[in-house]
Amino acid sequence: MPTLYALKPAFQAKLRPLADRLAGAGVTANQITLLAAALSVATGVVVAALAGHRAVFLLMPVVLFARMALNAIDGMLAREHGQASKLGMYLNELCDVVSDLALILAFAALFPAWGVVAFAVTAVLVEFAGVLGIAAGTGRNYAGPFGKSDRALALGIIAFLIACGLWVDAITPFVFPALATLSLVTAINRIRSGLNGSGD
Repeated sequence: MPTLYALKPAFQAKLRPLADRLAGAGVTANQITLLAAALSVATGVVVAALAGHRAVFLLMPVVLFARMALNAIDGMLAREHGQASKLGMYLNELCDVVSDLALILAFAALFPAWGVVAFAVTAVLVEFAGVLGIAAGTGRNYAGPFGKSDRALALGIIAFLIACGLWVDAITPFVFPALATLSLVTAINRIRSGLNGSGD
């Protein structure tokens, strides 16, 4: 199914000159991976702690975009500059999950906690189902409709609307359960793709 992940090659092309300069400066893929995770965790903590000040949610779209850029850069450093490693693979997958949890759970300060937690859990299931494609012999699976890039876009829009005072309170109880449902569908699609021998 369609997903924003399909835009990744074009996004990487824009970032490639920066990745090349970072490689020349001795920056490693693993350092970028850890930076993205640290930035995400710090943002989640700050937003949750200061959620009463709605303007703090403007951090979310900025950091979500920065995280996607850093994730693209660490991949290019690994693949295109000879930095791929088993440690990097573990760091990449684990840091992605930690980052997702930190950024998603921060919304529990304003939204019903059960819905936010449900979304966080299903987001982890989506990534786990994707990684299991490797064990199934079909490769890392990125099937949609609601992968990492799509989650980032949704959270960024929600955070922006909150910060600008444009959020509609009437839909608050339904938003994160809906996101959890989309994530569950995505996990099922990734499992089906793996069983059918397809990586996307």
